[in-house]
Amino acid sequence: MIKHALIFWITVSLAVLGLVTNFMMIGFRALTPLIIPLLLLGVVFYAYRANSLGSARAAGRPRVKVKPSSKTMSKVAAMRKPQSTPGKRKTYPFQVIEGSKGKNDEHLPKYH
Repeated sequence: MIKHALIFWITVSLAVLGLVTNFMMIGFRALTPLIIPLLLLGVVFYAYRANSLGSARAAGRPRVKVKPSSKTMSKVAAMRKPQSTPGKRKTYPFQVIEGSKGKNDEHLPKYH
């Protein structure tokens, strides 16, 4: 994490140093290569902002409620029914078979 931050800040500082030296040598003409990327960034930001505001406006509108059919409600009720009895345990047709090697207390951990 620290390595990535270090690389990021070194890159940013070198970019700023390059812009400052370029600006000092040729003046405002140094900023002309930045016009297109800044315009693209502005358009993307505007589109993102307009989309997020549009979805916020749509969320404020009342939605039309649709009454579910009785068949759908019966399916929902059937799905909820088994979950209402968490106290009962299921019986499984499996059984633990002890091994024939025997247990060695030397290899068992002292604390669990």
